[in-house]
Amino acid sequence: MEKAFVAQRVAKKLFVTEAAVDGALAEASELMSEMLRARKDVNVSMIFADEAAVKMVEAIKALSEARTAMVGVHNELNEAKLRLGIRTKMGGEKPPPSSMTATTEIEARRHVG
Repeated sequence: MEKAFVAQRVAKKLFVTEAAVDGALAEASELMSEMLRARKDVNVSMIFADEAAVKMVEAIKALSEARTAMVGVHNELNEAKLRLGIRTKMGGEKPPPSSMTATTEIEARRHVG
């Protein structure tokens, strides 16, 4: 199978995974916000469900670390693509906006203008 097609297949999965991690991080952040709002709405002390809030912060931190790891994966795969001699964009497709890393944003701008 041609290297460019294999790279394209991997790139598509990468973009989907990046979007999933970003989506999970956004959902977790919204959940935390909703938990804080709910506590105020039912007029209970900050102590109420504090352990749940602590766990939620831990989950958000873990998702943030996963996002950072995905940025690393993206950069490593881009380097691997170049080492394989693949210089073209994969089918002209852009990743979903929520999954664009700094590297892909710079690359996207470079190809637009």
